[in-house]
Amino acid sequence: MGKKEVINIRDGARLGFICDLEVDCESGAIEALIVPAPAKFFGVFGGGKEYRVPWKCIKQIGDDIILIDDESEKVTVSTE
Repeated sequence: MGKKEVINIRDGARLGFICDLEVDCESGAIEALIVPAPAKFFGVFGGGKEYRVPWKCIKQIGDDIILIDDESEKVTVSTE
């Protein structure tokens, strides 16, 4: 399976490619996709920021892309 790019259907924004998943250990269900936020200066200063895309925001999964509907700030940026 190749990399899948996450795209917001609200504004066409390309969030990036999935790097990790958040999984509920008890049920095994995927709770969110993790996408690294773009680096701010020549790919160096990303600062560990990432987008957390809740599973319920996903509208369609295709061969190359995942379409999400980011309404009311459901997609959050966190730092580690």
